[in-house]
Amino acid sequence: MPSIESSASVSIPVSAEIRSPVSGGRAWQGRATLTYRRQGDKTVPLVQTQAPLKVQRPFYPEANRRCHTILIHTAGGMVGGDRLAYDLTLEPQTQALITTAAAAKVYNDQPHQRPAQVTGIVRVGEGARLEWLPQESILFEGACYHQTWRVELAPQAHWLGWDILRLGRTARGERFVAGEVRSRFEIWQDEKPLWVDPQRFIANETRWHSPHALAGCPVVATLAWVGSPVEREFVNHIRDLWQTTTQNRGEAGVSRLQAGLVCRYRGHSTSEVRRWFEAVWVQIRHTHGGQDPILPRVWQR
Repeated sequence: MPSIESSASVSIPVSAEIRSPVSGGRAWQGRATLTYRRQGDKTVPLVQTQAPLKVQRPFYPEANRRCHTILIHTAGGMVGGDRLAYDLTLEPQTQALITTAAAAKVYNDQPHQRPAQVTGIVRVGEGARLEWLPQESILFEGACYHQTWRVELAPQAHWLGWDILRLGRTARGERFVAGEVRSRFEIWQDEKPLWVDPQRFIANETRWHSPHALAGCPVVATLAWVGSPVEREFVNHIRDLWQTTTQNRGEAGVSRLQAGLVCRYRGHSTSEVRRWFEAVWVQIRHTHGGQDPILPRVWQR
């Protein structure tokens, strides 16, 4: 897919590809820098990418001219030593939805155990709204994956993001009993933390089976919405959605944050958690966005 090249956006070319010296030049160091600004009644992106990351032409399926952006990883997956960096800025009063063209894959790096790393810096300006909704990440058994995200919110800014991990290719009988996942999400406003979520999972047989770890569940997921306080009744409604939109084969929980909420899932089905998360997304839009979302066209139904 091409980078953005239309009257509604600007694409800045950079070096076609930069490879790190790790592993004889195999590892990628990709970057995507996106700045969203108002142009008339639309939000338009200024895009700068470095392989293997690319950005598809922007779409505007919603009446409020929210920009839908699709990220593409042209290498097909990550291996140990790969690094991807995202630098996202929403200027005041802009609205953007960012997703990915396909599920991300992180391959086995045994016996080296070098991490594939993702880092993200996000700035959401006053009155702006960002929905970060990537498709799931599939970690092959033996993969080592680290991600770190920091979100800076201006006053009246909102962030909705989710992270869905499938640990092991269960369709092939894999269990995630070797490998590592480290994840840290931070959301700040006025130099004060609103939500800090560090996670670390070192895979082995015990943690795969433990009821305090995976309990044999290969899919774990988190949705966080931060920007406005929520009432207890709204949290209860989100819990009810779990009962009404899924078959309850997994486990789910919802907690209030000081300025938002967080949803957790542990189970066996990415389809199940996606149905629930999408229903939560609709309710958040009803309460604070005023419009039903239109699903990105790259999502398979």
